[in-house]
Amino acid sequence: MRIDLLGIETFVSIADRGSFHLAAAHLNLSQTALSHRMKRLEDDLGIKLFTRTTRKLALTPAGLELLPKARRMLDDMAASYLQLRQQGREGQTRLAFGCLPTIANHYLPPVLKTVTSNYPDLAIRVFDNSAGEIADLVQKGEAEFGITFVSAHPWDIDIKPLMKEPYVVLCPADHPLARNEAVAWSELEGYPLVRISPQTGNRALIDEALGSRRETMTWRYEVQHVATAVSMVQAGVGLTIVPRLAVVAAAVPGLVARPMRNPSVARTIGIIMRRGLPLSTAGQALVSCLERSLPVDV
Repeated sequence: MRIDLLGIETFVSIADRGSFHLAAAHLNLSQTALSHRMKRLEDDLGIKLFTRTTRKLALTPAGLELLPKARRMLDDMAASYLQLRQQGREGQTRLAFGCLPTIANHYLPPVLKTVTSNYPDLAIRVFDNSAGEIADLVQKGEAEFGITFVSAHPWDIDIKPLMKEPYVVLCPADHPLARNEAVAWSELEGYPLVRISPQTGNRALIDEALGSRRETMTWRYEVQHVATAVSMVQAGVGLTIVPRLAVVAAAVPGLVARPMRNPSVARTIGIIMRRGLPLSTAGQALVSCLERSLPVDV
């Protein structure tokens, strides 16, 4: 489908200035050329966007509905254009991306070392934030891509799955549940548990998997970060349920991790990026290196 971008630009300019004459001056067009653009747009849409008399110019209901969407379209295009032009001028000397802390802590450093050896002038910014924050940064264009777990994302985000990661219960090595090969959720009832803040994707995924059963758990403590929950288990405060990679990254002696069952819970780790915008050369190199570094089975 062909989109009349010049017509959209003309429509927004007229609506913002309330005048064909002022819009024509702003766009450096004759009023005749401006009128022709608007006519082509309205003919293409099959609907009038303005009501015009010799004294008054007003938006029709269809024009009022289209205006905020047209503004967003032009703003998004302008932002993308500026970003691409800046990348071209900088010659790919900067790379900003998001990465879950559990991956950033354990797997990312050697990947960065490899990539920067091939791109010695590359300045890298890592947003080691939560999954929700990473998705927001990618959508806004502040991060080129995100290494995060795959969940529901806006339509303009592309997803490339990399690996499946199960959730495990973390407990001291001398805890009764440490003798089990796997732990059922029902076996956790009565034990004090440390849960992660609802602002994190981990909490939402676990709550969804458990359904109403989550109310039977003794969620005595709530923290903001996985690392804090791991520390509390080490201190004997309670048990916690975390992604398997968090345990690998923490590597805390005296703690053991057991897979959860009935139900088992897992998340998919992947790459998210804005639809229609290919990764830069350095970005693709980093993603490829990370794919080779991540374990197939955790």
